[in-house]
Amino acid sequence: MIGGIVMNGDINSKEKVVNDLRALVNDAEELLKATANQAGETIAVARQKIQQSLIEGKKALADAEQTFLKKSKECAEIADDYVRENPWSAVGVAAAVGLALGLLIRGK
Repeated sequence: MIGGIVMNGDINSKEKVVNDLRALVNDAEELLKATANQAGETIAVARQKIQQSLIEGKKALADAEQTFLKKSKECAEIADDYVRENPWSAVGVAAAVGLALGLLIRGK
């Protein structure tokens, strides 16, 4: 946690949502293609609703991606500011991580 923001979990959950939305859009587009030759008023209405939902979903996905990128940049800037303000703390954390990794590698 840096600057009161839980970076890793927050980023991973947003990334998962964006990936899930992207998969949903792709599946809906495949469904539209698969039903392109189907006739009937009910199918036509359903296809039109799905197409409208896809347009809205794509806009929401683009917005979510922009928000994700913006938040990622903010987190990186916070981390950068922290390291610049507390260089010895950052060196200590890096040394501790390096020591822990070295011990893990040596132990195998």
